[in-house]
Amino acid sequence: MPTIKPNSAKEIIDTVFGDVTVAYGLKEFEGIEFSEVLDIREEERGIFTIKDLKSGNRKLVFDEAKQKVRPEEIIRQLWLYKLHAQYGYPFDRIDTEKSIHFGREIHTKAADIVVYKKDKITPFIIVEVKNPTEKKGVDQLKSYLSSEGSEIGVWSNGKERVILYRPYPKEYQDTLSDIPRVDQTIDDLFEIKKKWSDLSPKFDFVEIVKRIEELALAGSGANVFEEIFKIIYAKLFDEKLAQERREGQEVLFRKYRDSEKTYETINQLFKNAAREWPDTFESSDRIRLSPDRLNICVPLLENIRLFEIGQGEYEIIDSAFEYLITEVAKGTKGQYFTPRHVIKMCVKMLNPKADEYIIDPACGSGGFILHAMYHVWDQYLKTEAAQKTYAGRYLFGIDFDDNMRRISQALMLIAGDGKHNIFKRNSLDAREWQGAESEDARVALKPRLVQTDNPQDTKENQLTYRYLNFDILMTNPPFAGENPEQGLLRQYKLAKKDGKLRNNVERHILFIERSLDAVRPGGRLAIVLPQGVLNNTNMEYIRQWIFAKARILAIVGLHGNTFKPHTGTKTSVLFLQKWPSFAEASAGKEGEQLRDYPIFMAVSKKAGKDNSGDYVYKKDAAGNYVHDARFRKVLDHDLDAIADKFIDFAKKEGFRFWR
Repeated sequence: MPTIKPNSAKEIIDTVFGDVTVAYGLKEFEGIEFSEVLDIREEERGIFTIKDLKSGNRKLVFDEAKQKVRPEEIIRQLWLYKLHAQYGYPFDRIDTEKSIHFGREIHTKAADIVVYKKDKITPFIIVEVKNPTEKKGVDQLKSYLSSEGSEIGVWSNGKERVILYRPYPKEYQDTLSDIPRVDQTIDDLFEIKKKWSDLSPKFDFVEIVKRIEELALAGSGANVFEEIFKIIYAKLFDEKLAQERREGQEVLFRKYRDSEKTYETINQLFKNAAREWPDTFESSDRIRLSPDRLNICVPLLENIRLFEIGQGEYEIIDSAFEYLITEVAKGTKGQYFTPRHVIKMCVKMLNPKADEYIIDPACGSGGFILHAMYHVWDQYLKTEAAQKTYAGRYLFGIDFDDNMRRISQALMLIAGDGKHNIFKRNSLDAREWQGAESEDARVALKPRLVQTDNPQDTKENQLTYRYLNFDILMTNPPFAGENPEQGLLRQYKLAKKDGKLRNNVERHILFIERSLDAVRPGGRLAIVLPQGVLNNTNMEYIRQWIFAKARILAIVGLHGNTFKPHTGTKTSVLFLQKWPSFAEASAGKEGEQLRDYPIFMAVSKKAGKDNSGDYVYKKDAAGNYVHDARFRKVLDHDLDAIADKFIDFAKKEGFRFWR
């Protein structure tokens, strides 16, 4: 490590953390000016210390020569400051590095911070601090609570925290959303009313979901996805009402002293949410966690703001849902969450306008739809009214997996549009568009049905919903699985060879035909496909069929790591524009539209992920991470650059959607 010559407290702190953005991510200490409250300095060359706020002694935080780094000491001092300045505890009721004895064990461990009751003897709050990158240690804190008989335990790495509540004489079995101030009791916390505007839009939702699993749902026998999803919907509904109807924007989603009241309140919010958004849950459904287990979950969520968290931040929620969908379930159905930088590239290249209808027939978690919405909001629609009108009118999604559908619905609600056109249907099977269960989808999509001069064709299309007139289609269809079912295959030209039905056709092949049928003549498409479709000799018939139906605008080969860790399948994004003759497309005429034209082709060299599927972030020449305007690390990929090159190409070629 090179010699570091910091000249300010901030530079020293950044050196200790090893990343200049860590300090910005310490949500626990927002509003605290670190350089003003921390006495941190270089004692001698390469040795940095911090003054302990309790004892006044100086403690090592970084020794360059010995490679000793103690970022947790900074977290401890910030907690000492917060306990004293914000919660009001005097330092004579606070101890640090207090030995904890475990039964007859000779060895001891030291609790980072102990806050005593007024008698200055009985432990009241134990704080266990960690490095900002550390995620473990809650079990260790539980053992401290049991050993010392303390009622409250705080685990914190500065970025997130868990507050355990141990109502004596019971063992640990509960959580709190905050710790009491010096002038409060634990009971006082349950009486504090909260407003929607008080809730924080900054949080790590994946970690919250993991804590809910760890602390409340482990061993419960509950369907983790279902119960967490219900709780999220209850919270969304509560926040919506708080903004729109309640005086003072009071939120009801919070922990109450009586676990039965907590359950009654949250379950009623969920049932109201199910009535408000009836196609997501059955009206007779309920939260199936016990009151005691639900009481543990609620404090982990009650201080965060889900509704209208703003563009970009919704990916925090998206990543939590991705975590909830098990790898087995995704692998079985060939479904993988599309990386958001791939989606952003597609949206940027196709450049949707404010009056264009967009569909994703395999919408999954709704990434293509949401990013299209944000693109249009940014480029064309500036008022809230115009934005919400657009979102509820122009965006459509279909997915056969009910959990995926509900995720995309939730994300649309969180993004703030308030309504959606997302439906659970099998996009590939025209037979699914008949019957009462598909009535909502039929009504919503009816204006997009193609009308022809042939009454018989129009009548058939009204039954099958095969030919639609969307302006843009973007999708990442499931790859896995063949379709041997003859009734389905008979609906597709690509399922036939020399007039005879093939035995099996892979699902994504059918999606190619289905997608082209869903857009109007001149409509644009982006579809993620296995690379074999574009270069395997046995797939030539598919390429010839595509040539006859659409102009190939671009082919972007994605890096092999793009979809890791879920799959290493090599993929490409195929960009098309349907030839301007529906009559030929619907009649199956091949026509003589094949002609020489330039195709934009590119191959991604930077996936934004490593071989393990972990995200990789950009670094500058000095080896430091590059950050955006919100102090978030910038993903190291080249898809933005590829999109920019395509835009230059599109303008040169005179594509109307880029004029």
